[in-house]
Amino acid sequence: MDAKYVNMIVLIVLLMIALGIIDLLVRKVLVNIFVRFSERTKTDFDNFMVANKVPRNIAHIIPLLVALNFIPFVFIDFPNFENMIEKGLQVFSIILTIWIIRSFVHSLRDYFNTKDKLKDKPVNSYIQVILIIVWIIGLLSAFAVVTGIPFLRFITTLGAASAVILLIFKDTIMGFVASLQVSINDMVRIGDWITFEKFGADGNVIEINLATVKVQNFDKTITTIPTYALISDSFKNWRGMENSDGRRIKRAVLIKQRSIRFLSKKEVESMKKIELINDYINKKSHDINEHNAKNKVDKDLLINGRNLTNIGLFRKFVETYVQQHSAINKDMMIMTRQLDPTAQGIPIEIYAFSKDKRWQNYEYIMADIFDYVIASVGYFDLEIFELPTDLSSGKQ
Repeated sequence: MDAKYVNMIVLIVLLMIALGIIDLLVRKVLVNIFVRFSERTKTDFDNFMVANKVPRNIAHIIPLLVALNFIPFVFIDFPNFENMIEKGLQVFSIILTIWIIRSFVHSLRDYFNTKDKLKDKPVNSYIQVILIIVWIIGLLSAFAVVTGIPFLRFITTLGAASAVILLIFKDTIMGFVASLQVSINDMVRIGDWITFEKFGADGNVIEINLATVKVQNFDKTITTIPTYALISDSFKNWRGMENSDGRRIKRAVLIKQRSIRFLSKKEVESMKKIELINDYINKKSHDINEHNAKNKVDKDLLINGRNLTNIGLFRKFVETYVQQHSAINKDMMIMTRQLDPTAQGIPIEIYAFSKDKRWQNYEYIMADIFDYVIASVGYFDLEIFELPTDLSSGKQ
């Protein structure tokens, strides 16, 4: 074998051994210094830098610089090899720079996620955009080094293919724009409870990325939604309810229309035994009697003049009961109203807000109210609508 080749091989082996030792020593010294420094500081950012191997990646710079300086001496007799190895080291330096930036950006991400003001922001989306830009610039730089084309000229040439690039990165661009709009307009935050029927999502947002939003449903399954769907489609965000002083109860009972009627004096007197509406009946009866006496109304027929109805007293009874319920927020709207008649009867709707917004307790409160209301219907000689058990007979 030619002596030149032998010398080159020996120098390569010695250089690799030297680079390995230098890399090991520099890495240990730099990492130890950084760890000790992070232990003395109050901020957690330097701890995240250690965890994401920022000092470890920076330590590789010294061996790389040594290699670049000694390569001309190792391949002094082989200029073609020297040129090829130098380009390889330049490409590696670009990749190393990307690694350092990537680990630093990941440290920023982890640090920002510990801040209460930023926990509900789509930090991951911005981090992904930064990394995509860094990788694109890095790969283009590496390609320019390998081909020998100046970087600016290479970028100018690449501009002609911008339409293809836009097509390739269409979803990424749409996701980035959507994540910006979601953040600026404060449409969704991490931790929000959202309902998105189109994608079958009903749960809490656990992650907002550049391309997707992850929702953990209440059955513990995970639904992935495209980020741009948050601005192109309709969904429900329950944050307003959670931030308010109560959770809305809006439900009705359906009363059969044929069971609604006027009440006789005897029935009115009997209704006074219901304590919740005793005062109301006394006052209302007094007003009605005064009106009928003043206008000399013939009360042989109940339809003449003013009268109390069983559904009217029932509606007042329900309203009073809800107003006195301990779980209802008295500072928010409380209303019992009659809705438009339907084929199933007259809806008597309760509209109020529970103090407790937790789902399980909310359902218990609402069920407790309607248990009582439904059980009270019979005391007013009313009937609740139910579908016939035997449709063929035509009877209910």
